[in-house]
Amino acid sequence: MNNYLKFAICVLIPFIIGGFSSAFTIEAIPTWYTTIQKPSFNPPNWIFAPVWSTLYVLMGVSFYLVLTHQSSATKKAAIFTFVIQLTLNFFWSLIFFKWHAIGWAFLEIIAMWIAILFMIRRFYLIHPLAAYMNIPYILWVSFASVLNGTIYYLN
Repeated sequence: MNNYLKFAICVLIPFIIGGFSSAFTIEAIPTWYTTIQKPSFNPPNWIFAPVWSTLYVLMGVSFYLVLTHQSSATKKAAIFTFVIQLTLNFFWSLIFFKWHAIGWAFLEIIAMWIAILFMIRRFYLIHPLAAYMNIPYILWVSFASVLNGTIYYLN
Protein backbone atom coordinates (compact mmCIF):
# COMPACT_ATOMS: atom_id res chain seq x y z
CA MET A 1 0.00 0.00 0.00
CA ASN A 2 1.37 3.40 -0.89
CA ASN A 3 2.36 5.73 1.96
CA TYR A 4 -0.11 8.47 0.98
CA LEU A 5 -2.97 6.01 1.23
CA LYS A 6 -1.66 4.68 4.58
CA PHE A 7 -1.41 8.24 5.85
CA ALA A 8 -4.97 9.06 4.75
CA ILE A 9 -6.35 5.88 6.34
CA CYS A 10 -4.48 6.52 9.59
CA VAL A 11 -5.90 10.04 9.82
CA LEU A 12 -9.39 8.92 8.81
CA ILE A 13 -9.64 6.14 11.41
CA PRO A 14 -10.01 8.47 14.44
CA PHE A 15 -12.41 10.69 12.47
CA ILE A 16 -14.60 7.73 11.54
CA ILE A 17 -14.73 6.46 15.13
CA GLY A 18 -15.31 10.00 16.38
CA GLY A 19 -18.01 10.53 13.78
CA PHE A 20 -19.94 7.48 14.93
CA SER A 21 -19.66 8.45 18.59
CA SER A 22 -20.60 12.06 17.88
CA ALA A 23 -24.04 10.85 16.83
CA PHE A 24 -24.78 10.16 20.51
CA THR A 25 -23.42 13.56 21.49
CA ILE A 26 -25.27 15.58 18.86
CA GLU A 27 -28.55 13.92 19.78
CA ALA A 28 -28.16 14.68 23.51
CA ILE A 29 -26.77 18.24 23.43
CA PRO A 30 -30.07 20.07 22.77
CA THR A 31 -32.08 17.71 24.99
CA TRP A 32 -30.69 15.83 28.00
CA TYR A 33 -27.39 17.74 28.28
CA THR A 34 -29.19 21.08 28.70
CA THR A 35 -31.09 19.71 31.72
CA ILE A 36 -28.11 18.64 33.84
CA GLN A 37 -26.04 20.80 36.17
CA LYS A 38 -22.62 21.76 34.81
CA PRO A 39 -19.72 23.57 36.48
CA SER A 40 -18.77 27.15 35.71
CA PHE A 41 -15.70 25.94 33.79
CA ASN A 42 -17.81 23.92 31.34
CA PRO A 43 -16.67 25.10 27.88
CA PRO A 44 -19.17 26.32 25.31
CA ASN A 45 -20.52 23.56 23.07
CA TRP A 46 -18.95 25.03 19.91
CA ILE A 47 -15.41 24.40 21.21
CA PHE A 48 -15.66 20.60 21.19
CA ALA A 49 -15.74 20.04 17.41
CA PRO A 50 -12.55 21.98 16.59
CA VAL A 51 -10.71 20.55 19.60
CA TRP A 52 -11.63 16.96 18.74
CA SER A 53 -10.87 17.51 15.06
CA THR A 54 -7.39 18.72 15.96
CA LEU A 55 -6.86 15.82 18.35
CA TYR A 56 -8.03 13.30 15.73
CA VAL A 57 -5.57 14.69 13.20
CA LEU A 58 -2.71 14.49 15.71
CA MET A 59 -3.79 11.00 16.74
CA GLY A 60 -3.95 9.82 13.13
CA VAL A 61 -0.58 11.30 12.14
CA SER A 62 1.06 9.80 15.22
CA PHE A 63 -0.50 6.43 14.40
CA TYR A 64 0.91 6.68 10.89
CA LEU A 65 4.41 7.36 12.28
CA VAL A 66 4.15 4.21 14.40
CA LEU A 67 2.49 2.09 11.71
CA THR A 68 5.18 2.81 9.13
CA HIS A 69 7.99 1.91 11.51
CA GLN A 70 9.69 -1.48 11.21
CA SER A 71 7.82 -4.43 12.67
CA SER A 72 8.49 -5.42 16.26
CA ALA A 73 6.72 -6.63 19.37
CA THR A 74 6.79 -3.03 20.64
CA LYS A 75 5.05 -1.84 17.49
CA LYS A 76 2.35 -4.50 17.83
CA ALA A 77 1.80 -3.49 21.47
CA ALA A 78 1.60 0.18 20.44
CA ILE A 79 -1.00 -0.57 17.76
CA PHE A 80 -3.00 -2.67 20.22
CA THR A 81 -2.94 0.16 22.78
CA PHE A 82 -4.00 2.66 20.10
CA VAL A 83 -7.00 0.48 19.27
CA ILE A 84 -7.90 0.09 22.97
CA GLN A 85 -7.81 3.82 23.70
CA LEU A 86 -9.77 4.62 20.54
CA THR A 87 -12.38 2.02 21.50
CA LEU A 88 -12.66 3.57 24.96
CA ASN A 89 -12.91 6.99 23.32
CA PHE A 90 -15.90 5.76 21.30
CA PHE A 91 -17.67 4.17 24.25
CA TRP A 92 -17.35 7.22 26.51
CA SER A 93 -19.81 9.17 24.33
CA LEU A 94 -22.21 6.25 24.30
CA ILE A 95 -22.08 5.86 28.09
CA PHE A 96 -22.30 9.56 28.90
CA PHE A 97 -24.57 10.98 26.21
CA LYS A 98 -26.72 8.02 25.15
CA TRP A 99 -27.10 6.11 28.42
CA HIS A 100 -26.74 9.19 30.67
CA ALA A 101 -24.61 7.07 33.02
CA ILE A 102 -22.39 9.91 34.23
CA GLY A 103 -20.72 7.88 36.99
CA TRP A 104 -19.92 4.96 34.69
CA ALA A 105 -18.66 7.43 32.10
CA PHE A 106 -16.31 8.88 34.72
CA LEU A 107 -14.86 5.43 35.45
CA GLU A 108 -14.59 4.76 31.72
CA ILE A 109 -12.77 8.04 31.02
CA ILE A 110 -10.25 7.20 33.75
CA ALA A 111 -9.62 3.89 31.96
CA MET A 112 -9.28 5.82 28.69
CA TRP A 113 -6.78 8.23 30.31
CA ILE A 114 -4.68 5.25 31.47
CA ALA A 115 -4.85 3.69 28.00
CA ILE A 116 -3.73 6.99 26.42
CA LEU A 117 -0.82 7.17 28.87
CA PHE A 118 0.24 3.63 27.92
CA MET A 119 -0.17 4.50 24.25
CA ILE A 120 2.05 7.57 24.61
CA ARG A 121 4.68 5.50 26.41
CA ARG A 122 4.63 2.80 23.74
CA PHE A 123 4.63 5.33 20.90
CA TYR A 124 7.66 7.01 22.48
CA LEU A 125 9.64 3.78 22.27
CA ILE A 126 9.00 3.67 18.52
CA HIS A 127 8.89 7.30 17.45
CA PRO A 128 9.17 10.05 20.11
CA LEU A 129 7.36 12.61 17.93
CA ALA A 130 4.37 10.26 17.75
CA ALA A 131 4.25 10.29 21.54
CA TYR A 132 4.60 14.07 21.81
CA MET A 133 1.77 14.56 19.33
CA ASN A 134 -0.59 12.91 21.83
CA ILE A 135 0.22 15.21 24.75
CA PRO A 136 -2.65 17.59 23.80
CA TYR A 137 -4.93 14.54 23.73
CA ILE A 138 -4.09 13.40 27.25
CA LEU A 139 -4.32 16.99 28.49
CA TRP A 140 -7.80 17.37 26.96
CA VAL A 141 -8.92 14.02 28.38
CA SER A 142 -7.53 15.11 31.76
CA PHE A 143 -9.72 18.22 31.59
CA ALA A 144 -12.66 16.15 30.33
CA SER A 145 -12.17 13.76 33.27
CA VAL A 146 -12.38 16.63 35.76
CA LEU A 147 -15.42 17.96 33.94
CA ASN A 148 -17.10 14.52 33.91
CA GLY A 149 -16.33 14.00 37.59
CA THR A 150 -17.71 17.42 38.50
CA ILE A 151 -20.88 16.86 36.46
CA TYR A 152 -21.33 13.55 38.27
CA TYR A 153 -20.91 15.30 41.63
CA LEU A 154 -23.37 18.06 40.70
CA ASN A 155 -26.03 15.66 39.49
